[in-house]
Amino acid sequence: MTHPPVNGHDGPYPAPIRIPNRRVEPAWIDQNGHMNVGYYGIAFDLAADVLFDEYLGVGWEYIERAGQGSFVLQTQTHFLNELRAGEGFSVAFRLIDHDSKRMHFLGEMLRDSDGCLCATQEIVSVNVDHGTRRSTPFPDWAQRRLAQMKADHAGLEMPPQQGAPIGLRRARQG
Repeated sequence: MTHPPVNGHDGPYPAPIRIPNRRVEPAWIDQNGHMNVGYYGIAFDLAADVLFDEYLGVGWEYIERAGQGSFVLQTQTHFLNELRAGEGFSVAFRLIDHDSKRMHFLGEMLRDSDGCLCATQEIVSVNVDHGTRRSTPFPDWAQRRLAQMKADHAGLEMPPQQGAPIGLRRARQG
């Protein structure tokens, strides 16, 4: 089965893919005066919806048509700089890896005013059949898009947060 380009995107893909025009909502601010940790997840997720819909074709329309969709298996977020109410930001995505059922992305949240890297989020997701609730391969056309995107993103330098272990880091005692 072939699938037409989504908004003209069948590759080559920008490296990275930037999702612009995001804004910190006033309701996302916590008692510390900056965006609350939970809303970083929402902001990354909303930007990923655009990536999946407009670039890969495995977003909402795919879910409705195919009865399949991506379930997140693992995520890790690094909080690097504050975002405050009303500030604009973009999210830049790069595909790190994929196989027939899974995708591994890294997103970078960048403040519009100065380009500052505010957060990174690494995500591994799996394609799931909604009827069986089991993992299933992406259609061939989606696997070709993932292969194209991985090739287009292969030359990007990974930030130090990619693949970083979680835990307390302690200075070595001499």
